[in-house]
Amino acid sequence: MSLLYSHASPDTPLTLAHQRAAVQAVLDAQPQALRRLLIIPPDITRANAGAGMLTRLVVERARAQRPDCHIAILPALGTHTPMTAAERTALFGDLPAALFVDHNWRSGLAHLGDVPAEFIHQVSHGQLDYSINVAINALLRDGAFDLILSIGQVVPHEVIGMANGNKNIRVGVGGHDTINKTHFLGAVCNMETILGRAGNPVRAVFDYAEDHFFSGLPIVYLQSVMATAPDGAVSMRGLFAGAGHAPFRAAAALSQQLNITLLDAPIRKAVVYLDPHEFKSTWLGNKAIYRTRMAMADGGELLVIAPGVAVFGEDPEINRLISKYGYRDTPATLAAVHANQELRDNLSAAAHLIHGSSEGRFTITYATGQLTRAALEAVGFAHAPLADTLRRYQPERLHNGRHTIAGEDIYFIRNPALGLWALRSQFPL
Repeated sequence: MSLLYSHASPDTPLTLAHQRAAVQAVLDAQPQALRRLLIIPPDITRANAGAGMLTRLVVERARAQRPDCHIAILPALGTHTPMTAAERTALFGDLPAALFVDHNWRSGLAHLGDVPAEFIHQVSHGQLDYSINVAINALLRDGAFDLILSIGQVVPHEVIGMANGNKNIRVGVGGHDTINKTHFLGAVCNMETILGRAGNPVRAVFDYAEDHFFSGLPIVYLQSVMATAPDGAVSMRGLFAGAGHAPFRAAAALSQQLNITLLDAPIRKAVVYLDPHEFKSTWLGNKAIYRTRMAMADGGELLVIAPGVAVFGEDPEINRLISKYGYRDTPATLAAVHANQELRDNLSAAAHLIHGSSEGRFTITYATGQLTRAALEAVGFAHAPLADTLRRYQPERLHNGRHTIAGEDIYFIRNPALGLWALRSQFPL
Protein backbone atom coordinates (compact mmCIF):
# COMPACT_ATOMS: atom_id res chain seq x y z
CA MET A 1 0.00 0.00 0.00
CA SER A 2 1.30 3.47 -0.81
CA LEU A 3 1.69 6.11 1.86
CA LEU A 4 -1.49 7.90 2.89
CA TYR A 5 0.52 10.85 4.16
CA SER A 6 4.19 11.77 3.94
CA HIS A 7 5.87 14.98 5.06
CA ALA A 8 9.59 15.26 5.80
CA SER A 9 10.98 18.56 7.08
CA PRO A 10 14.60 18.11 8.26
CA ASP A 11 15.21 21.81 8.93
CA THR A 12 11.91 23.18 10.28
CA PRO A 13 9.30 21.84 12.72
CA LEU A 14 5.98 20.53 11.49
CA THR A 15 2.96 22.59 12.49
CA LEU A 16 -0.30 21.53 14.06
CA ALA A 17 -1.83 21.86 10.60
CA HIS A 18 0.53 19.17 9.31
CA GLN A 19 -0.50 16.87 12.13
CA ARG A 20 -4.19 17.47 11.49
CA ALA A 21 -3.65 16.77 7.78
CA ALA A 22 -1.97 13.45 8.53
CA VAL A 23 -4.79 12.40 10.85
CA GLN A 24 -7.41 13.45 8.31
CA ALA A 25 -5.67 11.50 5.56
CA VAL A 26 -5.70 8.34 7.67
CA LEU A 27 -9.33 8.57 8.77
CA ASP A 28 -10.65 9.71 5.39
CA ALA A 29 -9.03 6.68 3.73
CA GLN A 30 -11.20 4.19 5.60
CA PRO A 31 -13.39 2.28 3.12
CA GLN A 32 -16.39 2.18 5.48
CA ALA A 33 -17.93 4.35 8.15
CA LEU A 34 -15.68 4.30 11.20
CA ARG A 35 -17.77 2.54 13.84
CA ARG A 36 -14.99 1.14 16.05
CA LEU A 37 -11.49 2.59 16.41
CA LEU A 38 -8.54 1.26 18.41
CA ILE A 39 -5.60 3.62 18.95
CA ILE A 40 -2.22 2.23 20.06
CA PRO A 41 0.07 5.10 21.14
CA PRO A 42 3.26 4.88 23.22
CA ASP A 43 3.19 5.35 26.99
CA ILE A 44 4.77 8.04 29.16
CA THR A 45 8.26 6.56 28.60
CA ARG A 46 8.02 7.94 25.05
CA ALA A 47 6.73 11.33 26.14
CA ASN A 48 8.73 13.11 23.42
CA ALA A 49 7.25 11.15 20.51
CA GLY A 50 4.55 13.73 19.73
CA ALA A 51 2.01 10.93 20.16
CA GLY A 52 -0.04 12.58 22.89
CA MET A 53 -1.16 15.39 20.58
CA LEU A 54 -1.63 13.01 17.64
CA THR A 55 -3.86 10.78 19.76
CA ARG A 56 -5.99 13.75 20.82
CA LEU A 57 -6.30 14.85 17.19
CA VAL A 58 -7.37 11.35 16.13
CA VAL A 59 -10.09 11.24 18.80
CA GLU A 60 -11.25 14.74 17.85
CA ARG A 61 -11.45 13.94 14.14
CA ALA A 62 -13.10 10.53 14.64
CA ARG A 63 -15.78 12.07 16.88
CA ALA A 64 -16.39 14.80 14.29
CA GLN A 65 -16.85 12.23 11.53
CA ARG A 66 -19.05 9.95 13.61
CA PRO A 67 -20.13 11.06 17.09
CA ASP A 68 -21.10 7.54 18.14
CA CYS A 69 -17.76 5.99 17.09
CA HIS A 70 -16.54 3.57 19.76
CA ILE A 71 -12.95 4.48 20.64
CA ALA A 72 -10.47 2.54 22.77
CA ILE A 73 -6.89 3.56 23.54
CA LEU A 74 -4.42 0.76 24.30
CA PRO A 75 -1.02 2.27 25.19
CA ALA A 76 1.92 0.19 23.97
CA LEU A 77 3.25 -0.69 27.42
CA GLY A 78 5.32 -3.72 26.48
CA THR A 79 6.93 -4.73 29.77
CA HIS A 80 6.40 -1.30 31.39
CA THR A 81 4.14 -0.58 34.33
CA PRO A 82 0.75 0.98 33.52
CA MET A 83 0.59 4.75 33.61
CA THR A 84 -0.76 6.57 36.62
CA ALA A 85 -3.69 8.95 36.19
CA ALA A 86 -1.27 11.89 36.42
CA GLU A 87 1.01 10.42 33.74
CA ARG A 88 -1.96 9.76 31.48
CA THR A 89 -3.12 13.36 31.84
CA ALA A 90 0.40 14.69 31.26
CA LEU A 91 0.67 12.75 27.99
CA PHE A 92 -2.90 12.73 26.64
CA GLY A 93 -4.49 15.78 28.24
CA ASP A 94 -8.16 15.60 29.13
CA LEU A 95 -9.05 12.46 27.18
CA PRO A 96 -11.47 10.47 29.40
CA ALA A 97 -9.89 7.73 31.51
CA ALA A 98 -12.67 5.38 30.38
CA LEU A 99 -11.15 5.25 26.89
CA PHE A 100 -7.91 3.65 28.13
CA VAL A 101 -7.15 -0.05 28.47
CA ASP A 102 -3.98 -1.39 30.12
CA HIS A 103 -1.97 -4.06 28.29
CA ASN A 104 -0.56 -7.04 30.18
CA TRP A 105 2.31 -8.81 28.39
CA ARG A 106 1.66 -12.03 30.34
CA SER A 107 -2.14 -12.42 30.04
CA GLY A 108 -5.13 -11.51 27.89
CA LEU A 109 -3.30 -12.54 24.72
CA ALA A 110 -4.37 -14.01 21.37
CA HIS A 111 -2.01 -16.49 19.68
CA LEU A 112 -1.74 -15.81 15.95
CA GLY A 113 1.01 -18.22 14.88
CA ASP A 114 4.66 -19.13 15.31
CA VAL A 115 7.84 -17.92 13.67
CA PRO A 116 9.58 -21.26 12.95
CA ALA A 117 12.86 -22.23 14.55
CA GLU A 118 14.40 -22.62 11.10
CA PHE A 119 13.84 -18.93 10.39
CA ILE A 120 15.36 -17.88 13.73
CA HIS A 121 18.34 -20.15 13.05
CA GLN A 122 18.80 -18.43 9.68
CA VAL A 123 18.57 -14.80 10.84
CA SER A 124 20.74 -15.46 13.92
CA HIS A 125 23.43 -17.03 11.73
CA GLY A 126 23.08 -20.32 13.56
CA GLN A 127 23.29 -18.96 17.11
CA LEU A 128 19.66 -19.68 18.11
CA ASP A 129 17.13 -22.25 17.02
CA TYR A 130 13.95 -21.68 19.00
CA SER A 131 10.54 -20.86 17.55
CA ILE A 132 8.68 -17.71 18.65
CA ASN A 133 5.05 -17.70 19.69
CA VAL A 134 3.42 -14.62 18.12
CA ALA A 135 0.75 -13.37 20.50
CA ILE A 136 -0.80 -9.92 20.86
CA ASN A 137 -3.40 -8.32 23.07
CA ALA A 138 -6.65 -10.13 22.28
CA LEU A 139 -8.44 -6.82 21.80
CA LEU A 140 -6.78 -6.44 18.38
CA ARG A 141 -8.09 -9.76 17.10
CA ASP A 142 -11.44 -9.94 18.89
CA GLY A 143 -12.51 -6.30 19.18
CA ALA A 144 -14.10 -6.06 15.70
CA PHE A 145 -12.35 -2.74 15.03
CA ASP A 146 -12.69 -1.03 11.66
CA LEU A 147 -9.29 0.62 12.17
CA ILE A 148 -6.32 -0.14 14.42
CA LEU A 149 -4.12 2.96 14.37
CA SER A 150 -0.58 2.44 15.67
CA ILE A 151 1.09 5.75 16.57
CA GLY A 152 4.79 5.93 17.36
CA GLN A 153 8.16 7.61 16.95
CA VAL A 154 10.86 6.16 14.72
CA VAL A 155 14.21 6.56 16.51
CA PRO A 156 17.37 4.46 16.98
CA HIS A 157 16.73 1.52 19.31
CA GLU A 158 18.97 -1.04 20.98
CA VAL A 159 16.82 -4.14 20.30
CA ILE A 160 15.15 -3.44 16.97
CA GLY A 161 17.72 -1.08 15.45
CA MET A 162 15.11 1.56 14.67
CA ALA A 163 11.88 1.77 16.64
CA ASN A 164 8.87 1.89 15.69
CA GLY A 165 6.83 0.41 12.89
CA ASN A 166 5.50 -3.03 13.69
CA LYS A 167 7.48 -3.10 16.97
CA ASN A 168 4.63 -1.08 18.47
CA ILE A 169 2.38 -4.10 17.90
CA ARG A 170 4.77 -7.03 18.34
CA VAL A 171 6.31 -5.70 21.57
CA GLY A 172 4.16 -2.77 22.70
CA VAL A 173 0.99 -4.87 22.89
CA GLY A 174 2.68 -8.23 22.39
CA GLY A 175 3.15 -11.32 24.53
CA HIS A 176 5.98 -12.52 26.73
CA ASP A 177 7.37 -15.14 24.35
CA THR A 178 7.85 -12.63 21.53
CA ILE A 179 9.27 -9.98 23.87
CA ASN A 180 11.64 -12.37 25.63
CA LYS A 181 12.97 -14.13 22.57
CA THR A 182 13.34 -11.15 20.23
CA HIS A 183 15.17 -9.17 22.91
CA PHE A 184 17.53 -12.09 23.41
CA LEU A 185 17.97 -12.48 19.66
CA GLY A 186 19.06 -8.86 19.40
CA ALA A 187 21.52 -9.19 22.29
CA VAL A 188 23.07 -12.39 20.95
CA CYS A 189 23.44 -10.88 17.47
CA ASN A 190 25.51 -7.96 18.87
CA MET A 191 23.77 -4.70 19.65
CA GLU A 192 26.44 -2.63 17.88
CA THR A 193 25.56 -4.24 14.55
CA ILE A 194 21.83 -3.54 15.07
CA LEU A 195 21.62 -0.04 16.56
CA GLY A 196 20.50 2.54 14.00
CA ARG A 197 19.92 -0.01 11.24
CA ALA A 198 16.44 -0.42 9.75
CA GLY A 199 17.24 -3.94 8.57
CA ASN A 200 18.49 -6.48 11.12
CA PRO A 201 17.60 -9.94 12.56
CA VAL A 202 14.95 -8.68 14.98
CA ARG A 203 13.21 -6.55 12.36
CA ALA A 204 13.24 -9.58 10.05
CA VAL A 205 11.30 -11.55 12.69
CA PHE A 206 8.74 -8.76 13.14
CA ASP A 207 8.32 -8.44 9.39
CA TYR A 208 7.85 -12.21 9.09
CA ALA A 209 5.08 -12.06 11.69
CA GLU A 210 3.42 -9.11 9.97
CA ASP A 211 3.54 -10.73 6.56
CA HIS A 212 2.30 -14.14 7.74
CA PHE A 213 -0.12 -13.48 10.62
CA PHE A 214 -1.47 -9.93 10.51
CA SER A 215 -3.02 -9.60 7.04
CA GLY A 216 -6.55 -9.79 8.48
CA LEU A 217 -6.07 -6.92 10.92
CA PRO A 218 -6.87 -3.35 9.76
CA ILE A 219 -3.60 -1.86 11.05
CA VAL A 220 -2.42 1.54 9.84
CA TYR A 221 0.78 3.18 11.11
CA LEU A 222 1.23 6.87 11.90
CA GLN A 223 4.95 7.44 12.41
CA SER A 224 6.65 10.55 13.74
CA VAL A 225 10.28 11.63 13.55
CA MET A 226 11.51 14.11 16.16
CA ALA A 227 14.64 16.27 16.27
CA THR A 228 16.44 17.64 19.31
CA ALA A 229 18.03 21.09 19.45
CA PRO A 230 21.29 21.58 21.41
CA ASP A 231 19.29 23.05 24.32
CA GLY A 232 17.13 19.90 24.48
CA ALA A 233 14.03 21.30 22.80
CA VAL A 234 12.22 18.61 20.80
CA SER A 235 10.18 19.21 17.65
CA MET A 236 8.46 17.05 15.05
CA ARG A 237 10.26 16.91 11.70
CA GLY A 238 8.42 14.13 9.89
CA LEU A 239 5.08 12.32 9.70
CA PHE A 240 4.39 9.23 7.62
CA ALA A 241 1.17 7.22 7.52
CA GLY A 242 -0.04 4.09 5.80
CA ALA A 243 -0.29 0.32 6.04
CA GLY A 244 2.52 -2.20 5.68
CA HIS A 245 6.24 -1.43 5.81
CA ALA A 246 6.32 1.83 3.82
CA PRO A 247 5.66 4.35 6.66
CA PHE A 248 8.39 2.86 8.84
CA ARG A 249 10.96 2.76 6.04
CA ALA A 250 10.34 6.38 5.08
CA ALA A 251 10.50 7.52 8.70
CA ALA A 252 13.62 5.45 9.40
CA ALA A 253 15.52 7.15 6.59
CA LEU A 254 14.71 10.58 8.06
CA SER A 255 15.48 9.47 11.61
CA GLN A 256 18.90 8.17 10.59
CA GLN A 257 19.58 11.63 9.18
CA LEU A 258 18.36 13.53 12.25
CA ASN A 259 18.80 11.26 15.28
CA ILE A 260 22.27 9.76 14.86
CA THR A 261 25.20 11.88 16.03
CA LEU A 262 28.45 10.71 14.45
CA LEU A 263 31.66 11.74 16.24
CA ASP A 264 35.21 11.82 14.92
CA ALA A 265 36.79 10.98 18.29
CA PRO A 266 35.59 8.75 21.15
CA ILE A 267 34.11 10.18 24.34
CA ARG A 268 36.40 9.95 27.36
CA LYS A 269 33.69 11.05 29.81
CA ALA A 270 29.99 11.20 29.06
CA VAL A 271 27.48 12.80 31.43
CA VAL A 272 23.92 11.76 30.66
CA TYR A 273 20.85 13.23 32.34
CA LEU A 274 17.64 11.25 32.89
CA ASP A 275 14.47 13.30 33.35
CA PRO A 276 12.80 12.03 36.55
CA HIS A 277 9.35 12.21 34.94
CA GLU A 278 10.43 9.79 32.19
CA PHE A 279 13.03 7.49 33.77
CA LYS A 280 12.20 5.64 36.99
CA SER A 281 14.13 2.38 36.49
CA THR A 282 17.45 1.26 35.06
CA TRP A 283 15.38 -0.89 32.68
CA LEU A 284 14.60 2.41 30.94
CA GLY A 285 17.47 4.54 32.22
CA ASN A 286 20.09 2.28 30.73
CA LYS A 287 19.36 3.97 27.42
CA ALA A 288 22.21 6.13 28.72
CA ILE A 289 24.40 3.05 28.14
CA TYR A 290 22.73 1.60 25.04
CA ARG A 291 22.77 4.82 23.05
CA THR A 292 26.34 5.92 23.92
CA ARG A 293 28.21 2.61 24.06
CA MET A 294 29.43 2.78 20.48
CA ALA A 295 30.94 6.24 21.04
CA MET A 296 32.61 5.59 24.41
CA ALA A 297 36.40 5.34 24.64
CA ASP A 298 38.01 2.24 26.10
CA GLY A 299 38.84 3.13 29.69
CA GLY A 300 36.33 5.99 29.66
CA GLU A 301 33.62 6.89 32.15
CA LEU A 302 29.87 7.16 31.75
CA LEU A 303 28.12 9.15 34.49
CA VAL A 304 24.34 8.85 34.58
CA ILE A 305 22.49 11.53 36.57
CA ALA A 306 19.20 9.85 37.41
CA PRO A 307 17.16 11.63 40.12
CA GLY A 308 14.01 9.60 39.39
CA VAL A 309 15.50 6.10 39.14
CA ALA A 310 14.35 4.06 42.15
CA VAL A 311 14.36 0.44 40.94
CA PHE A 312 16.08 -1.80 38.41
CA GLY A 313 13.16 -3.55 36.69
CA GLU A 314 9.71 -2.45 35.60
CA ASP A 315 8.01 -5.32 37.41
CA PRO A 316 8.94 -7.24 40.60
CA GLU A 317 10.21 -10.38 38.87
CA ILE A 318 12.43 -8.54 36.39
CA ASN A 319 13.68 -6.33 39.22
CA ARG A 320 14.59 -9.45 41.22
CA LEU A 321 16.49 -11.01 38.32
CA ILE A 322 18.50 -7.85 37.63
CA SER A 323 19.36 -7.56 41.31
CA LYS A 324 20.42 -11.20 41.42
CA TYR A 325 22.50 -11.51 38.24
CA GLY A 326 23.67 -7.94 37.60
CA TYR A 327 24.92 -6.22 34.47
CA ARG A 328 27.75 -8.50 33.40
CA ASP A 329 29.43 -8.94 30.04
CA THR A 330 28.01 -11.12 27.30
CA PRO A 331 29.95 -14.33 28.09
CA ALA A 332 29.04 -14.16 31.79
CA THR A 333 25.37 -13.52 31.05
CA LEU A 334 25.15 -16.29 28.46
CA ALA A 335 26.75 -18.67 30.98
CA ALA A 336 24.14 -17.61 33.55
CA VAL A 337 21.35 -18.24 31.05
CA HIS A 338 22.74 -21.69 30.34
CA ALA A 339 22.93 -22.51 34.05
CA ASN A 340 19.65 -20.99 35.32
CA GLN A 341 16.12 -21.86 34.22
CA GLU A 342 14.70 -18.63 35.64
CA LEU A 343 16.79 -16.63 33.17
CA ARG A 344 15.83 -18.95 30.30
CA ASP A 345 12.21 -18.22 31.25
CA ASN A 346 12.89 -14.46 31.14
CA LEU A 347 15.16 -13.94 28.15
CA SER A 348 14.29 -10.25 27.83
CA ALA A 349 15.82 -9.78 31.29
CA ALA A 350 18.94 -11.63 30.16
CA ALA A 351 19.14 -9.44 27.05
CA HIS A 352 18.79 -6.35 29.20
CA LEU A 353 21.72 -7.48 31.36
CA ILE A 354 23.89 -7.68 28.25
CA HIS A 355 22.69 -4.32 26.94
CA GLY A 356 23.38 -2.68 30.30
CA SER A 357 26.99 -3.78 30.35
CA SER A 358 29.98 -1.90 28.97
CA GLU A 359 31.56 -5.27 28.16
CA GLY A 360 34.38 -4.18 30.46
CA ARG A 361 35.35 -1.29 28.17
CA PHE A 362 34.40 1.68 30.40
CA THR A 363 33.00 2.37 33.87
CA ILE A 364 29.34 3.17 34.50
CA THR A 365 28.40 5.37 37.47
CA TYR A 366 24.83 6.14 38.55
CA ALA A 367 24.00 9.22 40.62
CA THR A 368 20.56 8.61 42.10
CA GLY A 369 19.15 9.43 45.47
CA GLN A 370 16.93 6.35 45.55
CA LEU A 371 19.23 3.38 44.85
CA THR A 372 21.90 2.76 47.46
CA ARG A 373 25.61 2.41 46.83
CA ALA A 374 25.41 -1.25 47.88
CA ALA A 375 22.54 -2.00 45.48
CA LEU A 376 24.28 -0.31 42.54
CA GLU A 377 27.63 -1.92 43.17
CA ALA A 378 25.97 -5.33 43.49
CA VAL A 379 24.75 -5.11 39.88
CA GLY A 380 28.05 -3.83 38.52
CA PHE A 381 27.63 -0.05 38.60
CA ALA A 382 29.52 2.55 40.61
CA HIS A 383 27.71 5.10 42.78
CA ALA A 384 27.98 8.88 42.99
CA PRO A 385 26.11 11.17 45.42
CA LEU A 386 23.23 12.81 43.57
CA ALA A 387 23.33 16.21 45.27
CA ASP A 388 27.07 16.63 44.73
CA THR A 389 26.77 15.55 41.10
CA LEU A 390 23.92 17.97 40.37
CA ARG A 391 25.89 20.83 41.94
CA ARG A 392 28.98 20.07 39.89
CA TYR A 393 27.39 19.59 36.48
CA GLN A 394 24.14 21.63 36.70
CA PRO A 395 22.38 19.81 33.82
CA GLU A 396 19.80 22.56 33.38
CA ARG A 397 22.59 24.85 32.12
CA LEU A 398 24.18 22.44 29.67
CA HIS A 399 23.46 21.83 26.00
CA ASN A 400 24.10 18.58 24.15
CA GLY A 401 27.75 18.28 23.23
CA ARG A 402 31.23 18.93 24.61
CA HIS A 403 31.93 21.13 27.66
CA THR A 404 34.83 21.87 29.99
CA ILE A 405 33.75 22.10 33.65
CA ALA A 406 36.36 23.03 36.25
CA GLY A 407 39.07 21.72 33.94
CA GLU A 408 37.27 18.46 33.16
CA ASP A 409 36.25 17.71 29.56
CA ILE A 410 32.85 16.02 29.25
CA TYR A 411 30.28 15.21 26.59
CA PHE A 412 26.77 15.99 27.84
CA ILE A 413 23.53 14.35 26.67
CA ARG A 414 20.23 15.69 27.96
CA ASN A 415 18.02 12.77 26.93
CA PRO A 416 19.53 9.53 25.56
CA ALA A 417 16.15 8.24 24.38
CA LEU A 418 16.11 10.78 21.56
CA GLY A 419 19.10 9.57 19.59
CA LEU A 420 22.21 7.47 19.09
CA TRP A 421 25.85 8.50 19.47
CA ALA A 422 28.53 6.60 17.56
CA LEU A 423 31.90 7.05 15.93
CA ARG A 424 31.86 7.99 12.28
CA SER A 425 34.39 5.25 11.52
CA GLN A 426 32.13 2.61 13.15
CA PHE A 427 28.89 3.63 11.55
CA PRO A 428 28.91 4.17 7.80
CA LEU A 429 25.29 4.79 6.83
